[in-house]
Amino acid sequence: MKTTIARKGAYIGAGAGLVLFAIFGLLPGSLLGGAMGINIAGWMFGLPLEPGLISRAIVLVSMLVGVLVAGIVIVTATTTMGWLAGRLLEGSAAREEQKEAEAHK
Repeated sequence: MKTTIARKGAYIGAGAGLVLFAIFGLLPGSLLGGAMGINIAGWMFGLPLEPGLISRAIVLVSMLVGVLVAGIVIVTATTTMGWLAGRLLEGSAAREEQKEAEAHK
């Protein structure tokens, strides 16, 4: 299996992104999603919300969507940064190999 430095960098970035999401993404994602859900349920049923099943389900679904979006954004961004760092390392390694090959000619 051919693994490149860029692929390894992407894997490292994805792992770091999962850790960052667990530390910094869960709470804000659920908080912002819950606020969005309260606004949506408020538009549908009026404020203050009644403690009904449908309004709670709307808030729950929006909290899950908020966490999902936060996870996708954080993990995608860190994976991309890791991949780009790997590509930069691949390019510099290729240039060094080319210089060594030219020096031996």
